Amino acid sequence: MPFFLAEPITAFDWPRIWLGEHPPLYALEVLGRTVVAYLLLLAALRVTGRRSVKQLSLFELSIVIGLGSIAGDTMFYPEVPLSHALIVFGAVMALYWLFNRLTEFSPKFSNWMEGEDVLLLKDGLLHWQNFEQQHLTQKELFGELRQQQVEHLGQLKAVYSEASGELSVFFCEDADVRPGLPILPEDLTSAQQSIAAAGPYACLNCSHVAELAPAAAHACPVCRKGDWLPASTARRIT
Repeated sequence: MPFFLAEPITAFDWPRIWLGEHPPLYALEVLGRTVVAYLLLLAALRVTGRRSVKQLSLFELSIVIGLGSIAGDTMFYPEVPLSHALIVFGAVMALYWLFNRLTEFSPKFSNWMEGEDVLLLKDGLLHWQNFEQQHLTQKELFGELRQQQVEHLGQLKAVYSEASGELSVFFCEDADVRPGLPILPEDLTSAQQSIAAAGPYACLNCSHVAELAPAAAHACPVCRKGDWLPASTARRIT
């Protein structure tokens, strides 16, 4: 019965379509709400990091999210007037243009907003402090490196996290490959604390490579953890 009691809607009621049932001053509130919501959206995207965005820039994604809802609502909700949709579209596009201009003219603002290129690994060793600041897990990093046919970290000269969220990987020449931490899944599950045979071992936590003698346990001199894998010296086949 509530369906039949609903207030009838007059098609092509132009005052309702363009202005809605709100007083004209409400348009200023819509503008204020849009600005606040857009800034909150940018802040949320900034906190989650560039890797959650990848192909789109922070501002492009904000356009997609910010305008998607108002575009859909305006299409079929009779209580959403076109004038309010125009205000939202205009405000979001103006903010998009403003922030893009700021990133062009202010490198500091651009780096703060979209992030900087960060060195994650050099000469087969993780730069652990930078690594943690990127909200990137070891599992995620190793998974992406395996997609580049990386078998162990000693094959790598450097890895950068770009402002776009992608990884840039630079490989060593075969002659320069050094012992490194294996990153294949079956290797990572076989870490050991007890060292049975002397040789080069890689710390599972920080990737530091050390020559270890047989012992019940060894603490890594870099991170003080005690899980080790035999370091791999396999060359990369391209």
